[in-house]
Amino acid sequence: MDLQHLTFEQAYQELLITVQALERDNLPLDEMIILYQKGMLLTQHCNQKLDQAELSVKRLGEYANSE
Repeated sequence: MDLQHLTFEQAYQELLITVQALERDNLPLDEMIILYQKGMLLTQHCNQKLDQAELSVKRLGEYANSE
């Protein structure tokens, strides 16, 4: 799965779909493990995007305060 090209919104939507799939009780264990791993990767990607956005906002605030 190539996450680098996904926006936060795209990754979050995919994460929601993955969670919904995991909530079904009738999945084989192997498929559940794959979905869980996918969900963890999507969560990491979303967290990275949020961290980047927070840093950008912080930098903008520091720039605005320095003028």
